[in-house]
Amino acid sequence: MIRSLHILVSLLLILIALPGLGQQQPDSKNQLSPEAFISIVRSYHPVARQADLALDLAEANLTASRAGFDPLFTMNAERKTFDGRNYYDFVRPELRIPTWYGIEVKAGLENNMGDYLNPEVSKGRSSYLGISVPVGKGLVMDKRRAALKQARIFRDQSKAERILAINDLLYEAYSSYWNWVAAWAAYNLVSEQVRLNESRYAFVKTTFEQGDRPAIDTTEALAQLQTFQLAQNEAWMRFRGAGLDLSNFMWMANDSPYYLPPNVRPDPVWEKLSTDTVRLPVLEDLLSTARIAHPKLTVYDHKLKSLDVEKRLKFQENLPYLNLKGNLLNKGYDVFDKGTWAYYSNNYKIGFDLSVPLRLSQGRGEYRAAKIKIQTTELDRAQTGLEIGNKIRNSFNELATLQSQVRLAGQNSQSYQRLLSGEEMKFRAGESSLFLVNSRETKALEARQKYAELRAKFFKSYYGLEWAAGQLR
Repeated sequence: MIRSLHILVSLLLILIALPGLGQQQPDSKNQLSPEAFISIVRSYHPVARQADLALDLAEANLTASRAGFDPLFTMNAERKTFDGRNYYDFVRPELRIPTWYGIEVKAGLENNMGDYLNPEVSKGRSSYLGISVPVGKGLVMDKRRAALKQARIFRDQSKAERILAINDLLYEAYSSYWNWVAAWAAYNLVSEQVRLNESRYAFVKTTFEQGDRPAIDTTEALAQLQTFQLAQNEAWMRFRGAGLDLSNFMWMANDSPYYLPPNVRPDPVWEKLSTDTVRLPVLEDLLSTARIAHPKLTVYDHKLKSLDVEKRLKFQENLPYLNLKGNLLNKGYDVFDKGTWAYYSNNYKIGFDLSVPLRLSQGRGEYRAAKIKIQTTELDRAQTGLEIGNKIRNSFNELATLQSQVRLAGQNSQSYQRLLSGEEMKFRAGESSLFLVNSRETKALEARQKYAELRAKFFKSYYGLEWAAGQLR
């Protein structure tokens, strides 16, 4: 599995893992390992922080959506006195308790006094316990339940979006790191050639002064040295540029950017790793896992769940609104006093509310729109799944090809190095020309550069396969 491969490569790559920047700086040897770098990115990069904040926001919205099921206490009190008469004086506290299935329970007290009370109002102290039950619209789904269900789905969707954002961020960070490693390897190789050519130029100059070589050899040796010195300057410039790109991912705990110093180097342990020891994952396992757990597909799954809730809610718009309601009544502040069936059969209040849209235009239109949204999202998910599968196959093929190319490039580099060593021996023995040595040296350097470039590209592609499968965490 790709996860086990990640652990294997991580164990091979890591020398020192730094827990955080600010407390996390490259070690005393000025080396930065990939695991230390990724630890910094995970902890302090703004995208990672924003992903955490998005999840916190979803939790906050979920808490707010639960307000639709909070018990509600209300108090209505009013008094009117005019021209010496007490028109009315009433106090009416009430407690309403909504439940999940749309049923609402309410209980209240009333104290109604005055000379001009509404005839529908019971004079004096009274109490009631009532219930309201939706029979048509709102029985299976209503806006309160839909809002809470969707808030829960959005919270889970935010978790998947956070994983997706981290997956993309870490791939970009790993790519930048291995580009930096490749630039450092190229600079090192050219610097080594500069040192060798300085030694060769000194040797040729000495033999010329002793009369053993013509003056043109000193010019050719100097030209070769100057060529490599120019290449060294260009390689250093590319390495510094790669370091600045790497700094884009490095932040400190106080949300300020961190600029990588020019004396920091990649961890050299990667140079000793053999790419042949990395076992490639089983392609079908990668595809199967991605179909189930890829965060981008998980986001679509949550969107479909939310749209299904919306469809069920819109279907309710086609039903008539029929709400049954009833209250048990009693005198005084204890509704259960004298609570016999015979008593309540003469002390109650019942009724219903009915509303029926005759053409159902809004309900039918919104329900159809909800179904179309689901179909559109399902097509998007299918297309995304196909793209993810092809991306995994392409990354897998690239990784397998690179593993073979690294092996061939290593053998090719060794062959050119043997040719160069033999030519140098012949040159020092006076049996070869400096032109042939320089030609062999240029080819050997190109082969070594290609080998180092492919090795860095292999590790970059390894994490690219994890990214394609959506498993970078």
